[in-house]
Amino acid sequence: MHVAVNAWFWHRTETGSGQYTRRLVEHLLALEPHLDLTLVAPGRGFGFQVSRVRDEENLKPETSNLTKPYFEQIAFPRACRRLGVDVAHVPYWAPPLVPSVPTVVTIHDIIPLVLREYRGGPLVRAYTALVATAARSAALVLTDSEASRRDILAHLDLPPERVRVVYLAADRHFRPDPEPNDAAVRARYGLPERYVLYLGGFDVRKNVATALATYRWAGPVVGEECPLVVAGRLPERDTPFAPDPRRQARSLGLRPEWVRFIGWVAEEDKPALYRGAVAFLFPSRYEGFGLPPLEAMACGTPVVGSDAASLPEVVGDAGVLVDPDDAEGMAGALIQLVEDSAFHAELRRRALAQAARFSWERTARDTLRAYRETLE
Repeated sequence: MHVAVNAWFWHRTETGSGQYTRRLVEHLLALEPHLDLTLVAPGRGFGFQVSRVRDEENLKPETSNLTKPYFEQIAFPRACRRLGVDVAHVPYWAPPLVPSVPTVVTIHDIIPLVLREYRGGPLVRAYTALVATAARSAALVLTDSEASRRDILAHLDLPPERVRVVYLAADRHFRPDPEPNDAAVRARYGLPERYVLYLGGFDVRKNVATALATYRWAGPVVGEECPLVVAGRLPERDTPFAPDPRRQARSLGLRPEWVRFIGWVAEEDKPALYRGAVAFLFPSRYEGFGLPPLEAMACGTPVVGSDAASLPEVVGDAGVLVDPDDAEGMAGALIQLVEDSAFHAELRRRALAQAARFSWERTARDTLRAYRETLE
């Protein structure tokens, strides 16, 4: 079987779509070494370039927002036809409206259709309408969670049998066993001995305001011995779409010693930060999957967060999930995790067991099954 993969995000490893594409390809080939797999990336102007995975260092995608729709709708299906592939896979929400071969598309979420704040201007809305319509031409749609599947069925008018859940997984370097340089990594970020961690984005659906509000209750009890550490690249401007959490913390009257902002964290440093945290706080209002909580659990760190969208599927009974606006409830769980070692040990045990249910091997196996069914 010859499979072509849309490699638009292949070198964009800072993005979720880039990480997903690379991990999936790696584990597909580990599972099925004889799989004939070709990467198709944008070339100069409106062209395309192709590469076998083992020669991918020669692949240098020429990405541009101006040429992106052309690549997705014309260049990629044209390349699939010329290569004579059996199946095409678009690993993000941008399938061709008129595919040249049977096509599988992974739709991680449909946030622009579900959340009004993410609909953007006229060009963004037009692009969303295009890919939403094009999804109906896909032979199969894969998505990250049952929550996302429900949204896709509700908004994209697809037959249920053509939409299936293939869960994601944490990378193998997220594990509970301490590394020799963990302490040095945490010292580089100025972290205390005990802390609660938030690591993620700051756009409005991430609900960082509630994360901060938990320390209105938790701060007076555990704030000095176990502050909230907020990690991630802070917004350049304070806007309704991406509020500045420093301003929010001041507005809530939080004492500086209760909350620390450490900024951007290198990918290779994240496991050490997860492992050192007493708990991981994640009150997001909407996730197609929710990889950060899974990464935290794979490191043995209990999760406190919201019960919204896909998070109950990912976290299961390995954390405390409450309404996204229930800052007081989250604070109570954090205080108990800080002060009750038996409760913490039990949630740590559950976290590791829950994280073990997800693996890239399973993701690759389910995806390969989708390719074969599409070919049949």
